[in-house]
Amino acid sequence: MATESILNDRQTLWNPGNFFRIVLRGIGQVMFQGHAGTGILFLLGIAFASPLMGVGALIGALIGPVTATLARFDGEEIEEGLHGFNPTLVGIASLFYLKPEPLTWVLLIVGCVASTFLTFVMRQYVKFPTYTAPFVLVTWVVMIVAHAMAGTAIDVMPASAANTPSGFVTAVLAGAAEVMFGATVLTGMLFLAGIALCTWRHAVLGLLGSIVGTLVALYHNDPSPAVHLGIYGYNAVLAPIAVYLWGKSLLIAILAAMISVPLTEFFPSWLGIPALTAPFVVASWIIIAVGQIDALFLREPVEKLS
Repeated sequence: MATESILNDRQTLWNPGNFFRIVLRGIGQVMFQGHAGTGILFLLGIAFASPLMGVGALIGALIGPVTATLARFDGEEIEEGLHGFNPTLVGIASLFYLKPEPLTWVLLIVGCVASTFLTFVMRQYVKFPTYTAPFVLVTWVVMIVAHAMAGTAIDVMPASAANTPSGFVTAVLAGAAEVMFGATVLTGMLFLAGIALCTWRHAVLGLLGSIVGTLVALYHNDPSPAVHLGIYGYNAVLAPIAVYLWGKSLLIAILAAMISVPLTEFFPSWLGIPALTAPFVVASWIIIAVGQIDALFLREPVEKLS
């Protein structure tokens, strides 16, 4: 009976209609939303910012569940899109940082497969939620390998600072868009609309997070072009939603957004590597760790019976 159940699960996963929904849920899970409609809006937002990155996102979103299904990972997790969001981000990041050359496409595919397996391993053995840590680690390795094999000539040239949009509202929406490497107002609006389609509270938290992140960056006198590109907003979008899923508190969610900003400053300036979503992951882990310490500290001693 157990074998028959597993086979039925695999047949369901390979059903074209269901598989399409799983792929879209994987894209939606980048911002914790396991909703196919959210995935569609996210994919539209990515493609609007960059059609090429849209292709990368779709490749990653396809590779993740296919790899997980062939490797016989948990069927329910595959259905929810939990093995799709890290490969989606790897696919986008590869084409954001590297020119679309043969080496890039090979590294993209290998990176998407690797992030799927790393997601599985980390979910098994890491006590905290792993979030996008597999994407961060794999993308750092992809960039190291790309530079070792092709040098910096394979890098995509960054946009000119003269072309950077300005304005507080623009910066806030760019913060939402930068979660998936976009920096346009429409992309940010599509992302927030996609979140709201699944959970309106998460959309509010994401918007508040980007506002807080942008304000903290301005207070820290961070570089104006980076602020207006949303560089200090996107981790602040993700951290409040992640922490809110762990414990329902608006204040703690906002605190997570604030913590993510100095971490976003730290990774490139002190470690010399792109921050990616590492600041959001670390900020969320800090909040969860403090929460666990708090629970131990406040635990009342058990009174002994006389």
